[in-house]
Amino acid sequence: MAQTEKHPEFFPSIADVVHKTNAGEEEDISARPMEEIESLCMQCEEQGVTRMMLTSIPFFREVIVMSFRCEHCGHSNNEIQSAGKIRPEGAMYTVKILNRSDLDRQLIRSESCTINIPEFQLVLPPSRGQLTTVEGLLRDIVADLNVQQPLRRIQDENAYAKIQEIIDGLKEIIADDEEEDEGKDKLEKKDLSKEDPVARVITITLDDPSGNSFLEFVDSMSDLKWNMRTYERSLEQNRQLGLAPPAEDKEENVVDETEQQPGGPDEEVFEFPGICSRCSRPLVTRMKKVSIPYFKDTLIMSTNCDDCGYRDNEIKSGAAISELGKKITLKVEDRDDLSRDILKSDTSGLSIPEIDLVLHPGTLGGRFTTLEGILDQVYEELTEKVFNTGDSGVADVDDRAAFQEFLRKLKQVKNAEIPFTLILDDPLANSYVQNLYAPDPDPNMEVVAYERTWQQNEDLGLNDMNVESYSGDDTTDGDVKTQSS
Repeated sequence: MAQTEKHPEFFPSIADVVHKTNAGEEEDISARPMEEIESLCMQCEEQGVTRMMLTSIPFFREVIVMSFRCEHCGHSNNEIQSAGKIRPEGAMYTVKILNRSDLDRQLIRSESCTINIPEFQLVLPPSRGQLTTVEGLLRDIVADLNVQQPLRRIQDENAYAKIQEIIDGLKEIIADDEEEDEGKDKLEKKDLSKEDPVARVITITLDDPSGNSFLEFVDSMSDLKWNMRTYERSLEQNRQLGLAPPAEDKEENVVDETEQQPGGPDEEVFEFPGICSRCSRPLVTRMKKVSIPYFKDTLIMSTNCDDCGYRDNEIKSGAAISELGKKITLKVEDRDDLSRDILKSDTSGLSIPEIDLVLHPGTLGGRFTTLEGILDQVYEELTEKVFNTGDSGVADVDDRAAFQEFLRKLKQVKNAEIPFTLILDDPLANSYVQNLYAPDPDPNMEVVAYERTWQQNEDLGLNDMNVESYSGDDTTDGDVKTQSS
């Protein structure tokens, strides 16, 4: 009980901090909600003041907000650090900026967070922690890019033009135009409403391996413009966070790789040179054989272009063609089912009857991921359509509203907020859903083998495939060749 009472004292909410500041007495130093410490200014080497405030952010966690200011040279700086432990999984937040109200979303960036704005091909590497809004982030980007622009204009005019294009695009979004006079600028900003659309629709993605970053949602986590997913950190990310020892020599690298991936004849990775389909530059395609327990061997192929960033992966069966097709029906009741491994081949269809979702064979290609991962991919692909303003977008108002309602239900499904049924129908029986009770039957999963129809065999090219009398044909051909010779 005593610990429960102390917790709000150290990390009160921001509203409580403001109330305490307004109601506190100036003479009572212990009643101040923040600490002040004299510290050295790195600009003029005089003594400045660092202020630290411990607070908690709703739907997030406890943080330490720090602010420094030097009265001698005017230098100021602010930073935010997480006061909690590093999360067991990384986190990725994605938000679509459609209206001016989206610019007011609160944003917390930890020192290990990478920010990506794909519309401008802009990636911000990990930097100091920051507590701001989306608009504040965009203004900081504009200010940072503007610093070296006069020098770039002289030394590298091509780089200057590309960076200036990004600056102008970001200024359109935040409605900031320095060339207009002050009176006209104030009049325009006064006419802007929170519901007005932004000049350019952008996507902001926060990727934080430590899980200590945050991007605010509106009303609830069912916000259609907002998405969050967690992922397992890689060995390199654990090293960057200090959770794994650094690789100092080759022997240590070999030991670490052995610990991460047990060795065996199937662990060899094959590499094939190729040409990127986007930038036509050389790249490498990697292929690896994976043995899935209680299933069959599969081939995972991955392509990654270091020049343009193009990525692609594909799953192929490494076994013979099955004589029967397979239909897998899984009843999902809670979030534990979302962690099941799932292999969807390129010949498998996927459907969820509760929300009228049907994916025909070939959609998304072959995928080996979790149930949560494949639902995230479906959601991201469909979100691009409903928020796209081009020819491929949903233009009709009624259709757009219906599509948004469908996306709302799909988001409930991928968060397991409602029970649903997942059906995988694969004529080649190359798809798989993890059985949590293996080798015993799974009470929530039904697997039915069926005989393929003539049309299914025709679509797969099996009707014209000759799989018999190979030896007889070879012998006959050999005899004919011998006699003719």
